[in-house]
Amino acid sequence: MKMPFVNYAHRGASEYLPENTMLAFYTGLYMGANGIETDVQRCKDGTLVLFHDDTLLRVTGETGSVEDYTFQELQNFNVKKNGFTDKIVAFEDFLAHFAFRDITFAIELKGPGVEADTAALLRKYGMEKKTVVTSFQLDYLKTFHALAPEFEIGYLAEDNSDSVLAELKAMGAAEFCPEAASMTPELTQKCHEMGLRVRAWGVYDEKWMEHAIRCGAEGMTVNFPDKLTAYLQM
Repeated sequence: MKMPFVNYAHRGASEYLPENTMLAFYTGLYMGANGIETDVQRCKDGTLVLFHDDTLLRVTGETGSVEDYTFQELQNFNVKKNGFTDKIVAFEDFLAHFAFRDITFAIELKGPGVEADTAALLRKYGMEKKTVVTSFQLDYLKTFHALAPEFEIGYLAEDNSDSVLAELKAMGAAEFCPEAASMTPELTQKCHEMGLRVRAWGVYDEKWMEHAIRCGAEGMTVNFPDKLTAYLQM
């Protein structure tokens, strides 16, 4: 997949608005993002929803996790940020609103057992040429890749060792995603020589945003896509 630098709105414009909600996703695009990153989990009735955490507490103030509730029950809760509220989103509803757009998607697998249904929905909405499926768990990526080899996969890495890079190359991964603070130009060059794109995560402020760009990343997930848009236009 050949693409320009990708400004991924990380869970939408999540610095400003309730994360992983329609409000945050639309605002991220308004702020100039040409990509959206989001997280897929399964709730009690089997519906795939967009939610990051293991529990509901941080973003909704509620107890339990998404798997403890049906999708309809989850609609009784509000995702909150900076005085704004919105609802937890079903993955298919998200795709209905955004799949037709000329942007890039990073879909993170947050739990086991969602690989087949995630692949089925991505196929249903024709996402093969615009999606990278990611995870911090190599096992999830291996399972997904075996089920849906037509999609690119990327590894959200906490280990930048040569052995990890070699395993990704052997798997047929397309993208290596290191934490911005761990990046060096030498790491990026090594990845490129192995045929891996580099996309930074953990871009917590503008210092790390600029660092990842100087190190040669092809993209990054940011909570503040407006600031990255402005920097790229300088």
